[in-house]
Parts: sequence; structure tokens; C-alpha cells
Amino acid sequence: MKINYKNHPIDLLFLLLCSIILIPLCLLNAPEPLRVILGLPFILFIPGYIMVFALFPTKKTDHGIDTLERLVLSFGLSIAVVPLIGLLLNYTPWGIKLEPILASLLFFILGVGLLSIYRWKKTKPEERFTITLNLSLPKEGNSVDHALTVILFIVIIIVIASLIFIITMPKTGETFTEFYLLGPTAKAEGFTHNVSKHQNTSVIIGVVNHEHRLVNYTIEIWLINQSTTNQTGETQTIYHQMRYLDTLSTGTLPHQPVNTTDPWQSQWTYIYTFRINTTGTFKLAFLLFTKPMESYNTTVDYHEIADEKLSSAYLTTHLWITVIEDNR
Repeated sequence: MKINYKNHPIDLLFLLLCSIILIPLCLLNAPEPLRVILGLPFILFIPGYIMVFALFPTKKTDHGIDTLERLVLSFGLSIAVVPLIGLLLNYTPWGIKLEPILASLLFFILGVGLLSIYRWKKTKPEERFTITLNLSLPKEGNSVDHALTVILFIVIIIVIASLIFIITMPKTGETFTEFYLLGPTAKAEGFTHNVSKHQNTSVIIGVVNHEHRLVNYTIEIWLINQSTTNQTGETQTIYHQMRYLDTLSTGTLPHQPVNTTDPWQSQWTYIYTFRINTTGTFKLAFLLFTKPMESYNTTVDYHEIADEKLSSAYLTTHLWITVIEDNR
């Protein structure tokens, strides 16, 4: 059974209409399945198809190609043209963003589409290419041609199905956590490194969850007295004292998407105030865990498990503090 459209380039007009409809659907945040259904052809098929149509407005002759060849060339040219448009946008003030990409592809499709219609109208009616849906294998030709036709159709279907699966599957992306310290002015500067004994000192602790899941973080604060040696040619750390100070909980934090266009925003911050009751130079270590941890005694020296404790943390950060006697 064959279905022919002879009076108008129905296929071309239909693809142009779909391209125009896609723009408001994307900008108005239409349901994702609908955007995927129209978006995939908009990127992977339509640009190449209208280029092939502009190059070969005639049907299968010495100067034309058949439907199957058009389909294959359409996918190939689309894959070649769309990245080139993106590359050109990268050197413009608009950059590679959703709106400029949609507008550029639409202008390209409409411009080449109008050229295709013009060339199709200038072609003799008996030579014009018209879409034909052939729902049965051709009876003429050898078995090799039939087999290659079937294989090519299967490959196209597999490629389209794979692309749909990849695009519609949830995108996890890179998972990480921002764990940082800020000074009194909420900037990564101005930290107090020299304090008097019993002097209250504050630091801002911050956490941002980019783990694509809910996380209840635990932060442990430890005061460490350590030194380094280089006797064997390798730097070694010796822990003389490690005392537990405090534990903080962030509560359950939701995933916060990474936004590279808007100003950075914090998610959880805490002004931590501490004081050290002994003189010396210490490392004030902040250990981040993604699950609740056991409790510790503030009067016990845990330097024997320092390596194990520090290596078990998900993330760590620290400040060096020098404590002197208060001469007042």
C-alpha cells in the first residue's frame, strides 16, 4: 500500500509547523514528554531533512535520491549542522543558552525551509519529490537490497530509541558537597589565627548539598596538636594530642542544583564560636560526615585514632590557631 502527496510538500510543511510549535512549548515549560517528542526531531532530524530537500527537490532520478537515502542523510546532516550552530553561538554575545539555540535553529530551519519550498515549486510537477509511505517491501530487486533496507530501518529505529532513552532518563550528573569556612565578614578571608587564652573566636561553617539526594550531614570539630618530620625522605605527621570539641548537625538538606549563571547562594551556614583554654599552636579541624557518628568525650585524648578518624571523614577543612597567654 502506498500513500502519496502530490500537490504540496506536506512533509516539509509539517516539519516547519512542528518547529514553530516547539518554541513556545519549551519557553512555557510544557510537560517534558511533549518537549522530548518534538525536541528530538528538531535537533536530530529536521535541520538535515530540509537541507536535503533544498539540495534534492526532485524524486529518484539521475539528479535525485530516494526516500531511504533522504532519511539517512537527514540524520547525518543534522548531527553535523547543529553542533556547528552551537559553535558559532559560542563566539556571540548570547552564548550557548536555551533561548539563543532555539532561535538560531528555528531561523535556520525556516530559512532553508523556504528555500526548499521555492526550489520544489520551480521543479516540474512530474519531477517533484513527494513523500511516499511504502508499507511493504519492494517486490523487485534482489534479496541483498531487501536485506540492506530492512537492516537500515532497524538501525534507524534503534538509534532513535536509544536517544529517547538517554534523554528521558534522569541525569544524575556529578555529585559533590561544598564544605567551607568563612571569616567574620562572611568571606574567605579575615580569619583569626592568633588569639588569647580563653578568648571567644568565631568562624562561619557552610555546607551546600549537590549530591542529588537528601543528606543529613554531621560536622565534628577537633583540636589537634601535631608536628611533621622528614627523617625517611617522606613527610610524616605525628599527632601529639587530639581532643574532641563539638558536633553539629545540618538537619536534612535537599539537593541544590548547580547554577552557573546566577550569583552563588549558600544553603546551610552556622556561626561557630569557640575558645581554647591552653596555649600553643593547634589545628582546628572540621570533619564532615554524611551520617550520624558516635559520641566522644571532651576530656579524653584521641590522638591514637587521629589517622583513622581524619581519613574516615567525607570532607575536611581546618584553621591554624596560635593561642597565647592573656596578659591583661
